[in-house]
Amino acid sequence: MTHQPFMHDLSGVFAAPVQAWSGVDGQIRGAEAQGIYCSDERVVSAAVITVDDVEPRWVSTQTHGADSVSYLSFIRTDPAIADPLVSLRRTRSADGGGVSERIDIVSAQDAPVTFAVEISITADNTPLERIKQGQYSADLPQARVDGWQWRDEQTNLQLSFTGSPALRADSAVVTATWTVTVPGGGSACLSWNLAASDSAAPMIAPRTPGLAVPAQSEPLPPMAPDVAPEHGTADVARLLHHAISDINGLRMADRNSPHDTFLAAGAPWFFTMFGRDSLIAARMLLPIDTTLAAGTLRALAKRQGARTETATAEQPGKILHEVRRVTTTVTLDGKVALPPVYYGTIDATPLWIMLLHEAWQAGMPADEVRDLMPHLALALGWLRDHADSDGDGFLEYLDTTGHGLANQGWKDSGDSIRWHNGDLAEGSIALSEVQGYAYAAALAGAELLEAFGEEGSAAEATEWRGYAAAMSERFRTSFWCEDEMGRYPAIALDAAKKPVDGVASNMGHLLGTGILNAEETDAVVRRLMDPSMYSGYGIRTISTTNAAYWPTRYHAGSVWTHDSAMILTGLLAEGYIDEARQLAVGLLRAAQGFDWRLPELFAGHSAADTWPPVPYPASCRPQAWAAASAVPVAQALGYLDPVLPDGGLAGFPLEAATI
Repeated sequence: MTHQPFMHDLSGVFAAPVQAWSGVDGQIRGAEAQGIYCSDERVVSAAVITVDDVEPRWVSTQTHGADSVSYLSFIRTDPAIADPLVSLRRTRSADGGGVSERIDIVSAQDAPVTFAVEISITADNTPLERIKQGQYSADLPQARVDGWQWRDEQTNLQLSFTGSPALRADSAVVTATWTVTVPGGGSACLSWNLAASDSAAPMIAPRTPGLAVPAQSEPLPPMAPDVAPEHGTADVARLLHHAISDINGLRMADRNSPHDTFLAAGAPWFFTMFGRDSLIAARMLLPIDTTLAAGTLRALAKRQGARTETATAEQPGKILHEVRRVTTTVTLDGKVALPPVYYGTIDATPLWIMLLHEAWQAGMPADEVRDLMPHLALALGWLRDHADSDGDGFLEYLDTTGHGLANQGWKDSGDSIRWHNGDLAEGSIALSEVQGYAYAAALAGAELLEAFGEEGSAAEATEWRGYAAAMSERFRTSFWCEDEMGRYPAIALDAAKKPVDGVASNMGHLLGTGILNAEETDAVVRRLMDPSMYSGYGIRTISTTNAAYWPTRYHAGSVWTHDSAMILTGLLAEGYIDEARQLAVGLLRAAQGFDWRLPELFAGHSAADTWPPVPYPASCRPQAWAAASAVPVAQALGYLDPVLPDGGLAGFPLEAATI
């Protein structure tokens, strides 16, 4: 039996499209997901250091940023001396071209000491999708001391070493051995480097500079005078520092559009272009940066659907779901296999329209907005002509291939859309939040047409405003349920157009879209902040009253960082400031429990009973929209201006980024 590897206790460095994962001690042992990756393949499964044939004793890990981590160990020498007087610091760094390590040995002993320092590096060629399913390659590449091709002539790995070590290659393993003499009271330094490239990979390292990383030290007071000190000035600084560093590590570009930078969805499993994820992350970052939004919009526009193709779910004007190098098998049973370019998403297209409008409002240059107007016309055309497949006035999805995603909203696992009794909803699904996105996209499109459209655009804008008004009324008629706590929006409509009565976080994404009236908004806020939904750390994906609730069920009980952050943004937009701050404080507490790096998702246990929050073991960390969630948290707590055209973070000095 195979299982998806756990990631919660691993340490990583990232600079898309390269990532490296190790144990917390820095040793890469080849276990489960540990290794060095280029694009969607693991190229090294193990890199283990020994000193005189013994592994040094690890004591501390220091994360400097997404691209650099140091692991401090001690080398025990004289058994008669209790103090550890010789340290070994292994600093691993990543950039878009590979991974390097610097090994510093420092001695406080009086006399010089000589060591045999050895690193064994094991070649690999396992696709990421197989590792995710707990499967590993048996036919490994033949290693050479200077490198190897891990798959074919389009892939190349090169090794280099300083200090002239003795090198040998044995099957898939390269070993480098240095004889090092460390002076009394002195130090010695060694290093090695791995450069990896895949000329056929669709995604590459970006060519644009990263965002400036906020300093962690000496944060200034909050901007909002009514924010209490216990809300954590220093904590917000730490969160933003790690979040922006992670965002820089996830920056990526399409080989066909190398200057249009977007964010890969997350490491390790989704280190590529994801329409929905990249759009939502860029949208959260608008208060500090519009360039990622612009790059994301352009990169996705260049792959916008042009034809109707069942196998890939492509339709004219549609924004894609994800891009991979090869067909990707998603599930352990192999029943879900996605083509390299897959369009199976119901929400990416309205989210693209919303981001274009919001980026323009946040300061994206008018000429850049105008250049994307033809793509806006195509996206609106998809919304009008293809999104509503059965003509009931709602956006719905249904996989007709038998091997695509059964669910095509952000909760895209096969068991995510549930009735309150725990049963799964069947057939075509119309998600509640997607109707809110469509409403907001229609109004956004109307305003963009009025500002940038050509002759006849005013009439088209009027039609889209009418579309939004009709959508709001249809939603009000069809989606509302009621229980002992009152009325609330269903998670979805099923194939029979019945409202699926599961109480779920999806309703929170309606906040700020405009589709709800004041009474409906208040009902949604009260339900979301009830203890059955709000864990004290974040909003659970479904209510604890649901028969299927389980705190570590992927989309049915866990807390997703971005889900809570999008709800937080909606609370702010609707004027529920106290509730927004309550949720922001919960996310800040969760971040503290995860060493200031918010994960993709975590368990839905109550904060009243659990500290630190319980990890979801296979969660991506970092994840683009989880990292970007730091910005709404900072906004809610008054540490960040809503929009800063110069890209600055209010209240915090900025350091030059070295990511």
